[in-house]
Amino acid sequence: MSIRSMMKNRIEPALAGLLGIKTRARLKPISHLEMKNEKWISTGNDPSFLVTGRYFPGWNKIKWESESKSVIPLKMYWDQGNGFSESESLTFSSIPKGFVKREVTVYIPPGTQNLRIDPGEDEAEFMFTNVQLKKTTRIKMVLGFAWKIIHQKGLTNQVTLQLLKKGFQTLRTSGLKATWSKFKAYTGHHAIGSTGSYESWIANQALTSIDIKRIKDEIERMAYKPLISIIVPVYNVEEKWLRLCIDSVLNQLYPNWELCIADDASDKPHIKKVLNEYAQKDSRIKVVFRDKNGHISESSNSALDVATGEYIGLLDHDDELTINALYENAKLLNQHPEADIVYSDEDKISEEGVRHSPYFKPDWSPDLLLSQMYTCHFSIYRKSLIDQVGGFRKGYEGSQDYDLVLRVSELTEKIYHIPKILYHWRTIAESTAFQGSSKSYTHISGMKALEDALSRRKVNGWVEGVEGIPNLYRVNYKLEKEPFVSIVIPNKNLADVLDKCLDSIFNKTTYSNYEVLVVDNGSDTLDTFEVYKKWVEAQPNRFRYCEYDIPFNYSKINNFGVKQTRGELILLLNNDVEVITPNWLTEMASQALRPEIGAVGACLYYPDNTIQHAGVVLGIGGVAGHSHKHFRASENGYFSRLKMISNYTAVTAACLMIKKEIYQEVGGLEENLQVAFNDVDFCLKVYKEGYRNIWLPQVQLYHYESKSRGYEDTPEKQRRFKSEMDFMREKWAYILDNDPYYNPNLSRVKEDFSII
Repeated sequence: MSIRSMMKNRIEPALAGLLGIKTRARLKPISHLEMKNEKWISTGNDPSFLVTGRYFPGWNKIKWESESKSVIPLKMYWDQGNGFSESESLTFSSIPKGFVKREVTVYIPPGTQNLRIDPGEDEAEFMFTNVQLKKTTRIKMVLGFAWKIIHQKGLTNQVTLQLLKKGFQTLRTSGLKATWSKFKAYTGHHAIGSTGSYESWIANQALTSIDIKRIKDEIERMAYKPLISIIVPVYNVEEKWLRLCIDSVLNQLYPNWELCIADDASDKPHIKKVLNEYAQKDSRIKVVFRDKNGHISESSNSALDVATGEYIGLLDHDDELTINALYENAKLLNQHPEADIVYSDEDKISEEGVRHSPYFKPDWSPDLLLSQMYTCHFSIYRKSLIDQVGGFRKGYEGSQDYDLVLRVSELTEKIYHIPKILYHWRTIAESTAFQGSSKSYTHISGMKALEDALSRRKVNGWVEGVEGIPNLYRVNYKLEKEPFVSIVIPNKNLADVLDKCLDSIFNKTTYSNYEVLVVDNGSDTLDTFEVYKKWVEAQPNRFRYCEYDIPFNYSKINNFGVKQTRGELILLLNNDVEVITPNWLTEMASQALRPEIGAVGACLYYPDNTIQHAGVVLGIGGVAGHSHKHFRASENGYFSRLKMISNYTAVTAACLMIKKEIYQEVGGLEENLQVAFNDVDFCLKVYKEGYRNIWLPQVQLYHYESKSRGYEDTPEKQRRFKSEMDFMREKWAYILDNDPYYNPNLSRVKEDFSII
């Protein structure tokens, strides 16, 4: 290539990005697609469009209009001269249900000669039109998104200037990529993925007049209509926010509520005027005017004193409920009248009324709650249980709701989740929705509430904050003794790989009471047995190997190995991992010994320090996928999930610890699953027996994935893989499509917690 051509290939995309040049893409169907009545019909399992017209390499915004009755993943392939292949492809978005206009950002690699877009693999009917590409640059993306977040969060001028100053300092010293990553962490931005804008999701979920009529008819027919008392502590809030808050209760479709407001001796004159006005307007509104300011806990208790409902709902004085919030709770209570705590999903709302930062939560996750106050808004509690624990406690202001849910959840396991956005949390500088310092009073109060919880529960442990992330905690469990841990490693040949793994175990591990058992699966190279000999001599009391020469079956090999072990705890470990954190066994053992815990998983990185494994999400790709795959180690993940101890339904057997008695109780690994999904099946068996599986971000290893077994790249391997997928779908379909530790509003196509 000539210098002139090279310059042209660099300068043209750069100029196009700076100018934001738009090009209309033409879609040419090349397989399994037909046009009928202005809609595309996919007629086979490989529908494909060739993208024709001009486009520029690098970052592009792709915009389109679509309509469909089902969610259809969109996958992009780029041909750099060698044809299209799976190794040069990416699922970049999806066509959602209904009619939407959508814009996402994609990266087209330099040297791309042809582009292809595949709309799913199933037969479907859909509209996909007005496709446009607009060249952009990374700096424009950073600045544009920074402005959007600053605007949404209502940051003060002082905080904005601090943010910009830190940004420029990081840009000078670390570059653009690091600046963007730190900006997201600093602002508390939580990615919703590139699958589509939250605005589009809101439009798809909006209640129609038909929906509202149906809801009202359903309320009329409800056999059980509990009175829900909503308590609102008020102090010197601006009049416009207070009115919006109260109006959001008055607008509820479910009518059997009372609003209990306690003014905490506000000195702004509009407070008493507004509250009296509303109390006269609706007899369901009760107002208490406190003579002395006692802060939010005492004020909330004053509101509780006048509440007569069977359930208590918590609402802040500058936030809003959706019109169906109480209806959705009443609907659940008709299905589950035994429910003691019910919580829902939430988002944030700017001063201008723009909704953003949705938090789509998992079902009840006790270990996640010990890391973060995730239940938060909108929550209702059975009043008798609140009374039993004595209401809100003074001294926990800022985390009084966290302290409450920790105490009430100790009295009941009847806790339910509504996976719908029912609460809008106002982002203004005065609100706790605005991110503060990790040393803020809310963070300190939350730590105090957790320390109290450990004391009440007689847990021998301690609480620490997570560096740089406010209101995030890590509970540590002290080991009274070091139980014997048996590490089981299947291996065939790959002497250098195994030696690296063993070296990291024996030379980095601070835990002392363990053994390593390598199960040799038919090695036939001399250097492999030399590695065995080396470690038998170096670690005679800790290392041994046994031979099990059968056709490769990961489950059989591990089951055989476990039978040879002496440990109270079993650690399944791949031969292609390398220990990073010296206290890894201590951390994992302290969790595995808890009576309620089943499988314990670790954080595995690729060699380039991106995430390989951070817990398993069911349903992705049909069976399961790895949470946050390919995220950088420095990133916090979806609402800081990459930095917190949390529950997942499954974790990978590449590094999995469990009590030996539980391993035996569930029958070990399923031997019909020779290669794939045996760890997912195993964890689901453990979960079914009532144990919680857990993932630990602080336990870190490198995973040189697939060095041992390679990829599913032959017809025989692909047939075997499909049969194992079919096995899982048949056995576990009911939970694969409804992962309790995920959320139905999040993608089953991508692994980044993006919105459907």
